[in-house]
Amino acid sequence: MPIATKSSKYDISKESVTASIAKKISTEVNKGDVLFFFGEIGVGKTTFIRYFINYLQKKNRLKLTEVTSPTFNLLNEYEVKDLIIQHYDLFRLKNTNEMQKIGLLESGKNVLTLIEWPEKIKKKPKRRIELIFEYKSNLNKRILKINDFR
Repeated sequence: MPIATKSSKYDISKESVTASIAKKISTEVNKGDVLFFFGEIGVGKTTFIRYFINYLQKKNRLKLTEVTSPTFNLLNEYEVKDLIIQHYDLFRLKNTNEMQKIGLLESGKNVLTLIEWPEKIKKKPKRRIELIFEYKSNLNKRILKINDFR
């Protein structure tokens, strides 16, 4: 069952709404799913991912870990029972050779893959969920659009 339709759009100006949507989506995804996080710096991508991962940890009665952006090391990995979550940040990558070196999308069905800055990927998987974070004219207002291509 899809998480969203092409027209799913949410006002995430309040962080509590971001947390609520992250929780809902975390209950709808499975091993092998790929989530793309589009949006400018500071728009809320990593905050969403923190709520997403911490909810999965809480649901499985695990200690909550600090979830930070993997901007400098490119990949943070989290284990939630038998689920491996790979959180990539491609902001610093300059070419496709660098993507091949980090093994992006090679794990396939064994992991849940979260990718910030996916616009840098030339060949995107057909099955994916896209989360598009946008500022409105007032930078305190934020919108989240969700497209489910599964």
